[in-house]
Amino acid sequence: MEEQSVRKALDHHWKASDASDFVVEHEIYDEDAILDYPQSGERIRGRSNILSSRAAQPNTKRFIVRRVIGDGNLWVTELILTYDGIPSYVVSIMEFRRELVVHETQYFSDGFEPSPSRAHLVEKLLAD
Repeated sequence: MEEQSVRKALDHHWKASDASDFVVEHEIYDEDAILDYPQSGERIRGRSNILSSRAAQPNTKRFIVRRVIGDGNLWVTELILTYDGIPSYVVSIMEFRRELVVHETQYFSDGFEPSPSRAHLVEKLLAD
């Protein structure tokens, strides 16, 4: 699988996700793809079920991609997903086969205040 074609597919996917274009957003998935959300213990099987689960969410969503890294069949996207104005930091791990995603795992984390004990050691990370 060529790096350029995967990057193009991922760019297309995340732009469609940000635009709430559910049909285009899910073109990247194999018909039998699996989506895992470990923190909630959910597994969704099949592109149509993944699409339906996302389309049913009532929240207003925005996606800001911070970086994409990968090689071959394994790609990772680090992004900020904002639900109704509240940011969540997300890592999406996608496994490809035949240029389609067959398995994705998404990890979510809410922001938190930095510890005063390390304030003298850090610099403020600016959101993209």
